[in-house]
Amino acid sequence: MGTHYSHLKLDERRKLAKWLEAKMPISEIADRLGRDPSTIYRDIKRNQYTDTELPELNGYYALNAQDMYEKRRAIHRKMVVHPELKATIEDRLKAGWSPEQIAGRMRLERHPIRVSHETIYRFAYSKDGRDEQFYRHLPEHRRRRRPRGYRRHNRSHIFDVQSLSRRPDRISERTEFGHWECDLMMFRKEHGKVNVTSLVERVSRYAVVMRNEDRQSKPIMEALIKGLAPLPADARQSVTFDRGTEFSAWKHLKAGIGADAWFCDPQAPYQKGTVENTNNRLRKYLPRSTEPTALTNRYLRSICHRLNSTPRKCLDYRTPAEVFKAKLMEIQNRLE
Repeated sequence: MGTHYSHLKLDERRKLAKWLEAKMPISEIADRLGRDPSTIYRDIKRNQYTDTELPELNGYYALNAQDMYEKRRAIHRKMVVHPELKATIEDRLKAGWSPEQIAGRMRLERHPIRVSHETIYRFAYSKDGRDEQFYRHLPEHRRRRRPRGYRRHNRSHIFDVQSLSRRPDRISERTEFGHWECDLMMFRKEHGKVNVTSLVERVSRYAVVMRNEDRQSKPIMEALIKGLAPLPADARQSVTFDRGTEFSAWKHLKAGIGADAWFCDPQAPYQKGTVENTNNRLRKYLPRSTEPTALTNRYLRSICHRLNSTPRKCLDYRTPAEVFKAKLMEIQNRLE
């Protein structure tokens, strides 16, 4: 009998359990069942019983394995049986939401039919999902899931700065609104010096994106001042940067709007992880191949609107725009 890769049936699982108990080699079991050895290994790994309190009971049991398989299949079939559910999920993926954000928002909105973020991923990488190229709508539209890499550290140094070690704990702990993180997003050298400032408020995760014609520090700071000045003082108390030379004119920020500047340790931009994470999200809309002509203010505002209207797990699935607006209202109420 030739080998194939469909799931095992109950009678096959009964034989598998019996032969495993008899210590029969996997290669022989696979040969007897007419299956590839990898199919046998995969079924054992996914469907074996584990008891943390009584580990001596751990093992592969046919009925238990069949039950685990059917439960997973039932969850997966939700996406197939309920096309309206799949359409809703696909629309939100296209809008830039992650599977975790979609699942969390469904719980918040009390949808009658809900799925976990893992189910969305599994469907995307299943045969049905691959046939529909569902993976293209995932945050990084990869064919396979893989850990996210780290950006290279910026090795530039500036002098006369305020070290992050001196920044008040209330900022680090996100207990006070009005503290921002800032970074620059670069594009391919052949497109010139045009870049984008990404700015994120630490409590609300509210994002602002601005175009720069080059990397000169003073114009960048002037653009930050112009962007933050309309906000009340308590909503623009400080900005955290890395030590790139493009932020060396930080004193203009203090003079212009009274905001403090804080700087990450050398070669440690990960210390401003909120804006780094936001940059990863922005790259979906602003890849390095983006041409300067595409970086219009209207387009950048539309990207910000999309990010700020997307629910976040860290905000209990509220959106950054909702939290930012609520914090501004709190400031306004204090001033009245």
